[in-house]
Amino acid sequence: MGPLSREAWAQRLVAFRTSPSAFMAGADGEDLGRNLLNDLRSEKLTEQTKVSLLSLSLEYPAELWPDPPAAEAAATSLLDALVLLPPRPSALRKPLLLAATTVLVTGGVLSPTSGASCRLLPLLLGLASGRDVGRGFGPISEQRPLQATACECLRELESCKPGLLGGLLGLLRSLLGQEGPIQPLSLLLALSLRDTLVIQSRSGVGLQGLLVSGVSSEGGSWDWTLAEEGAAHLLPQAPSWPTPNEGECGLAVLEPSPEEARELRAAVAQLLDTSYLLTPVAQAQLLWLLGWALRGLRGQPPALFKPQLVRLLGTAQLTLLHAVLALKAAFGEALFTAQDEALLLRRLTLAAQHPSLPLPTHLFYLHCLLSFPENWPLGPEGEEAAPLLLGPQLCRSLMPSLLHDPMALLARLHLLCLLCAEEEEEDKGQLQSPRQYLEELLAGLRQRAALDGSPRALATLCFQASYLVAICLVGQTKVLTPLIHGLAQLYRARPMLAPHLVDFLDQVSPELGEPLKRVLQQEVVSRPGRPEALRWHLQMLAKVAEGDAQSAILSFLQAAAAHCTDWRLQQALLRVCRALLQAGGGNGLTHLLQVLARQLEDPDGRDHARLYYILLAHLAGPKLGVALDPSLAAPTLASSLVAENQGFAVTLIVQETPAPIRLSVGPRMPKGPLPVLQLHIEALEPIYSLELRFRVEGQLYAPLGAIHVPYLCPGHPAHSLFLPLQPRHPAPTQLEVQALYSTPAGLTCHAPLPPLSVNFEDLFLPFPQPPDGVEQGFFEGLWDSCLPKGAESRVWCPLKSQGLETLVSRHLEPFVIVAQAPNNYHIAIRLPPASMLLLRLEAAQVDGVPVALRTDDWAILPLAGDYLRGLAGTE
Repeated sequence: MGPLSREAWAQRLVAFRTSPSAFMAGADGEDLGRNLLNDLRSEKLTEQTKVSLLSLSLEYPAELWPDPPAAEAAATSLLDALVLLPPRPSALRKPLLLAATTVLVTGGVLSPTSGASCRLLPLLLGLASGRDVGRGFGPISEQRPLQATACECLRELESCKPGLLGGLLGLLRSLLGQEGPIQPLSLLLALSLRDTLVIQSRSGVGLQGLLVSGVSSEGGSWDWTLAEEGAAHLLPQAPSWPTPNEGECGLAVLEPSPEEARELRAAVAQLLDTSYLLTPVAQAQLLWLLGWALRGLRGQPPALFKPQLVRLLGTAQLTLLHAVLALKAAFGEALFTAQDEALLLRRLTLAAQHPSLPLPTHLFYLHCLLSFPENWPLGPEGEEAAPLLLGPQLCRSLMPSLLHDPMALLARLHLLCLLCAEEEEEDKGQLQSPRQYLEELLAGLRQRAALDGSPRALATLCFQASYLVAICLVGQTKVLTPLIHGLAQLYRARPMLAPHLVDFLDQVSPELGEPLKRVLQQEVVSRPGRPEALRWHLQMLAKVAEGDAQSAILSFLQAAAAHCTDWRLQQALLRVCRALLQAGGGNGLTHLLQVLARQLEDPDGRDHARLYYILLAHLAGPKLGVALDPSLAAPTLASSLVAENQGFAVTLIVQETPAPIRLSVGPRMPKGPLPVLQLHIEALEPIYSLELRFRVEGQLYAPLGAIHVPYLCPGHPAHSLFLPLQPRHPAPTQLEVQALYSTPAGLTCHAPLPPLSVNFEDLFLPFPQPPDGVEQGFFEGLWDSCLPKGAESRVWCPLKSQGLETLVSRHLEPFVIVAQAPNNYHIAIRLPPASMLLLRLEAAQVDGVPVALRTDDWAILPLAGDYLRGLAGTE
C-alpha cells in the first residue's frame, strides 16, 4: 500500500487523538506505527504534515511501539530519516531528534547493546558541540537551534540514566565557554555534575579528573557503569530537599583532592556567573541542582551562592524566590545570616498583604510563611511552628477575615493557629491577643453557617476551619472548650448539619472528640426540637450514643418511636438501638426492643427489632460484640455464626473449578455469509445454564458472542454448537474459552477450557455458483480482477498416494468453479472480510501437481502456500 494522503492522515490523527486505545484496538491500529515511519520518507507529504506525524510519536510512543524490539526498530528508522534529509534548511531535524530520543527512552532500550543508542549518543554530542552542523548534516543557519535541541535530548537521557554523561563533564564545561546556547548547556552541565557527585559519593570514589576539559569526547566516554549505578537511585527533578534521616546527605563522604576541589569550585562559579542570562524557571532549576551537588560536600563552602543571593533576595519571580528558600532549607545559617532571614520574612509578609495579588500568588506567599526554613528552629524535627522572627505585630495585617476567599482564609487561619500555639500569658497592653481574634473568627463562621438557607459552602468552610484549629491546637484547652460549645450551639440552630458533625468526629483526636460527643448527646436528648429534625437527631445519636447516659437516650427513643412512621426513620431509630447494644445494652433497651418489635409498621423494622432483642437476651459480653460486628479474626465462641456466614457467602461467589466438559472442533461448514466453527461438547457431570465465552487473541477477529446451553448430562451424545466467526483479516488464530455454569448443588462456577485453534481453511467460503455455461468466463473475470493490486504465485502441491481427483473431492469440492477431471480444476475461494484466493490445478505429475494461484491480498500468499503443501499430510 502506498503512502497515505494528507487528508487521510488528518482523519487518522483526529480519530487516534479522540481515543487512542479504541483506535489501536481497531483494524488500522496495528499498522499505524509502521505507516507513520514509512510516510516520513514520502515526497508526497509536506513537511508540515510530517511534523504532525512526529508530534504523534512524541505524545504516544508507548502506544505506537509498545515493546523494546519495535521501539529499537522505530528509533533506527527515525535516525535513518534524519541522516537522509537534504542539506538545505528543514523543519524536520529537531522533531526527528526529539522523537528518536523519546522512543529510545520510553521503549526501555537505552543501553550499550542497542544499535540505535550507539548511533544517537555520538550524534547528539556532535550536534551539541557544534562540530557536525554544516558538514552535510545541516546548514549553518540551523546550528544554534540544533545545538539547543541536542542539549535537551542529552539532558533527558541523563535524567533517565543518571551518570551517563559523567565522563563528558570536562567537554561540557569547555563548550559552555564557547559560543553556543547558554541555557541548555548550563542545565545539562549542572544535571550531569549533580548526578556524578551523588553517584561517586555513594561509591566513595573521587572525581578522578572528570572536570578537566581534556577528556576525550569519543564513544568510549559514555560511562554506562555510572549509569547503571545511578539507575537504582533516580533522583527527583523538583526543588525538594531530603531530611537527614533519608540518607541523601551522604555527599559528605566524598572528599575531593585540592585540585578536584579547585576545578569543582571553578565549574560551579562558571555556571553561577552565567545564570543571570537564563530564564527564571531555568535559573531556579540551576540553583537547585548546584545546591544539591554541593550540600554537605567537604571543602566546598556554600558561600559560592552568596553573590547570587544578593541579586535574588529582592526578586519578584516566584520560581526564583522558591529556589532561594530551597537553598535556605539546604544550607541554613551556613549561607544565610539572621539579617537575611529577617529580610526574607519581612518581604514575604509585606508581599502577602498586597491587595492586587491573584489568589494563587497570595496562597504561595502564605505557604512560604507557613513552611519557612529557619536557621535555628526550636523543638523536634518536623514539628509545625511559626518562625521565631514572625511575631503578632508583623502578622497583624495577615489575620484572616470573613471577607477573604475560603482558601486564603484557611491559609491565614493556619498562620494564626501557629501564633496561638506559641502565645504565652496575654499581654495586658495588647489590644487583642491572637487567641481572642481566633475565637471571634470561629464565632463569625458558625454564625454564618447557622443562618437558615445559608449555602452549604459556608457550613463546609466552618467545619474546615474548626478542623484546622483542632489539629493545630490539640493541647490548648482554652481554645478547644469554646470550640466544643460553639459546635453544639451550631447543631442546635441547624440540626441538618449532623452529617458534617459526624465526619468531623471521625477525623479529630479523642481529646476533642470525646467531650464533643458528650455535649452533642446532651444537646439531642434535652432539646428534641421540631419533628422534621428527628432524622438528624437519630443520625447524631447513632454516632454519640454511650452507655453512661442510656436512660436519657432511651427516654428520647421511646418518645421518638411514635413519630417514626416511614422506613427511613425506623431504620435510623434501629441504628441507635444497635449502637446502644454495642455499648452494653440494659433492661430499658430490652423493653424498647419488645415494643418496637410489636408496634413498627414496616416488617423489616419489626424483624430487626426482634433480632436485636434475641441477641440481647441470649448473648452477652464478647459474643454480642462479635455478632453485631463480625470480623475475619472471630474467636472460637462465635464459630457457628461465622460458619453460617461463610456458607451463605459461598453461594454468592463464583467458584473456580476444573473443567467439567470437553470441547472439540467438528468438520467445516463452508456456507453462509460468515465462516462458522462447528463445536462438539460433551459433559463429564450434570451442569445447568452453561455459558461459553470466547476471547480472540490479538485484533484479527471481532469480539465473539457467547453460546448458551440450558442443560448437559454425561452419557448423552455430544451436542453440536455453531460459533460464527467475524475475521477482520483472513488469518488463523486461537480462541480462549471460559465456561460459566451452575451445579446441581446450586453453586455458580467458572472453568477455563483448552484453547481452540481456528485454521486457515476454516475461513474458506464458496462464491455463488454461476449459471451453467458461463463458469469459465466467471472464473476468468475473477482471475483478471486480482491484478495489478494483488499478487500471483506458483506452488507445488504433493499428492503422495492419492490422486488429484481424490484430493479435490476431499478438501476443495465446495469451491470448484470449473472441473475438467481428472487433470484440471479451477477453484475460487472467498475469504472474509473482503479477500479471495483463486487456484488453477493443472495436470498432475508423478508425485504432485503444480498450482497457479492469485489473490487480491498479498498477505495471504504464505498461508495459502502452507495450506496447499500440507494437504498431502491430511490423507
